[in-house]
Amino acid sequence: MIKAKPSKQDGMGAIPYEGGTSFRVWAPHADGVSVAGTFNNWSSNKNPLASEENGFWSTDVDETKPGDEYKFVIFKGDKSFMKNDPYARRMTNSAGNSIIYDSSFNWGNFDFSTPDWNKMVIYEMHIGTFNKESKDSPGTFKSAIKKLKYLKELGVNVIEVMPPFEFPMDYSWGYNPSYIFSIETAYGGPDDFKLFIKEAHKLGIGVILDVVYNHFGPNDIDIWRFDGWYENDAGGIYFYNDWRAETPWGKTRPNYSVNEVRKYIKDNVFTWLNEFRIDGLRWDATAYIRNVYGNDSGDGDLPDGWSLMSEINKEIEEKQPWKISIAEDLKNNEYITSKSGENDPSFDAQWDIDFVYKLRHTIVTHEDGDRDMHSVAEAIGHRFNNDAFRRIIYTESHDEVAKTGNRFPVRINPDNAQSWYAKKRTALASALVLSSPGVPMLFQGQEFYDVDKFSDKTPINWNLREKYEGMLNFHKDLIKLRRNLDNNTKGLSSQNVSVYHVNNVDKIIAFHRWEKIGPRDSTVVIVNFAHKKQEDYKIGFPGDGKWKVRFNSDSRKYDEEFNDFGSYKITA
Repeated sequence: MIKAKPSKQDGMGAIPYEGGTSFRVWAPHADGVSVAGTFNNWSSNKNPLASEENGFWSTDVDETKPGDEYKFVIFKGDKSFMKNDPYARRMTNSAGNSIIYDSSFNWGNFDFSTPDWNKMVIYEMHIGTFNKESKDSPGTFKSAIKKLKYLKELGVNVIEVMPPFEFPMDYSWGYNPSYIFSIETAYGGPDDFKLFIKEAHKLGIGVILDVVYNHFGPNDIDIWRFDGWYENDAGGIYFYNDWRAETPWGKTRPNYSVNEVRKYIKDNVFTWLNEFRIDGLRWDATAYIRNVYGNDSGDGDLPDGWSLMSEINKEIEEKQPWKISIAEDLKNNEYITSKSGENDPSFDAQWDIDFVYKLRHTIVTHEDGDRDMHSVAEAIGHRFNNDAFRRIIYTESHDEVAKTGNRFPVRINPDNAQSWYAKKRTALASALVLSSPGVPMLFQGQEFYDVDKFSDKTPINWNLREKYEGMLNFHKDLIKLRRNLDNNTKGLSSQNVSVYHVNNVDKIIAFHRWEKIGPRDSTVVIVNFAHKKQEDYKIGFPGDGKWKVRFNSDSRKYDEEFNDFGSYKITA
């Protein structure tokens, strides 16, 4: 084999430079490594990599260019096998070849800043189903771009993109990433993702990326036994090779105790934040990064998982503090968003399952006597670390509308999800999401009453946008109030809340939101959870003066079946 020289370039994977490409890979148990590709007729010995004496191998290969396909050839004893680049920036597909990628991109020249967290309204989006234009293929970044102006008009100012990393075949929720540095080919690849982010930013909309570090794969993952070494029938250098490997998705938990694996995940985080200009990250299932069993018992704790999250989040806060890091932990563990200690995970916010469960349960419950207004009051006032914006609040996400059940209207009335009863109670849920303290989130289609169960092949039904235009306007008006776009509800984007009226007999709640208290600031939300109207019902107000109704959820402009029940400005 030809004698190789180590690369002169920095970086992992395939790094193109003028006249060639640098290749570097971690394979500590390999006896030799070479790179084969379209540039050398897939020769396994023409372009060997030199050992850097630390488990890494590298070389520079002239006359290679972006677009060329390649794989690493691993030599182990008398065997050799081809592996895709763990850092591959583009793939032909999850079972295909790595592609040399030129990361340069014209981002244009326009003003954009990540929305303030207290003004965020998040829209969870699945690229493959958000705006699917062909029955034979999933939606793409370019098809999603066509609906960005619609989202701007709706009022959302942050999109959370479900994982778009290269996965097996063309359809997936995205939580089975095969190559975490490569954007799904069926969605359009990395440049189309950058274009999506650019066009969103031009409209003032931030983009949060859903990342998966609790497991990899489990299918089409060439990092499995990457350099031929493994123990206990496990996955080799990138994975735990003992009982800690076990996850609900197979024995595919990354080995957070190995520096090279920690660097692999950290490099991935900052690729999205720096090169792709992402405005934040939503970490999937963090409970399984910090604990083998995803619990808080202490049994099965993974200290290296805890420290990895802490290390990454502290660096984000140091270098890009305006970008948000969100945990989907779902254990109501306040420590997840703690920033007071050296090893705290230091997430900025976490999904608040307490809010979701209590609100959904109360609204779905059919009999008034079984509804607990004290539970709702707790959900409204709940917070982590004494900070309202450390929590993401919602009633629908990809899990609630698929894996664990149906869309909210179907849960409310399975026999007739279009009934007056289902619409009224669904509207009530949205009103509380968008008026309670926290960072509110909607799931795609929720705003125009899509009732289809979510799957990776079922597109949201855009025909409902016209049919339920009133419900769409319902959400538009609420979002306008939530973001204080008319400068008359400043309290809705503040920390403060007082649930000062809890009537568990008549099932009525009232709460006050304010920043400094006063006109165009103090906002009172009054909610009737009961089936019946309340005539001449009296509720105190936080201060004297005229109080104007800004939003009446019973207005017929939101649905012809609604009753226009009186809601008037008053003098307190």
